[in-house]
Amino acid sequence: MKVMVIVKATKNSEAGIMPSEQLLTEMGNYNEELVKAGIMLAGDGLHPSAKGKRVRFSGAQRTVVDGPFAETKELIAGFWIWQVRSMAEAVEWARRCPAPMPGEESELELRPIFDAADFGEAYTPEVQAQEDRIRAELERQHEA
Repeated sequence: MKVMVIVKATKNSEAGIMPSEQLLTEMGNYNEELVKAGIMLAGDGLHPSAKGKRVRFSGAQRTVVDGPFAETKELIAGFWIWQVRSMAEAVEWARRCPAPMPGEESELELRPIFDAADFGEAYTPEVQAQEDRIRAELERQHEA
């Protein structure tokens, strides 16, 4: 199963306070462990929400909202995509993570990523073929 591991934002991450060399080294070592174990598929940190935008949908109307966004506890500071056998395995790996925001309380949120089977009958052969074309094109673009 694929899992998205969300690093929740904090006051310091939203203030743009950059991680220390020690934390970057610890996270680098942790990421190497994840890669060697075949767990990590992707991962990155995100700039503070002040540099972001939101697009709000209301019927046919689209409204763009500039950051920063309120409610730090609802924001994301980074993420990983992991391939694991179970949510229990993901939790065990998450528990080994260095504290992502030293000096302040921080949190990781683990969320399963949908698999084709989760969509049932709505995932028709035509939808599967389209998905296959999209993935093939993405791979082709990233090989170039």
